Amino acid sequence: MAVRRKRLGAATDGSQLGASLYELPPGGESWPYHYHTANEEAMYVLSGTGTLRLADESVAIDAGDYVTFPADETGAHELRNDGTEPLRYLLVSTMLEPDVTVYPDSEKVGVFVGSPPGGQGDRSLYGYYEIDSDVSYWE
Repeated sequence: MAVRRKRLGAATDGSQLGASLYELPPGGESWPYHYHTANEEAMYVLSGTGTLRLADESVAIDAGDYVTFPADETGAHELRNDGTEPLRYLLVSTMLEPDVTVYPDSEKVGVFVGSPPGGQGDRSLYGYYEIDSDVSYWE
């Protein structure tokens, strides 16, 4: 299911603060359940309704709700539109790099070096890796 996105921060040459306007169709999910280790995020709901899965609960959201996601495991989140209308929201984040995103459900991590998640610059290192694929320092 396609999520529509307009990068507001990038459109105005923002570099340390990102902002995007999202439209999530009915039945859609934003991103897999995840959290960032370097970048804090905040979401303001403009219209529509949905369910926000957080680290320890799921909550109903609708227009006017504001939520922050700290840059650690307490900021884990996933957004679903379980309403009948598009869910429109503004997402603002710091744009620090390097950043590692953690996906607890799939036991993966994402690594972003050179440009943070949501950034459009060149990355010297980027990818998704299984958490349990750890190797020793000397291998």
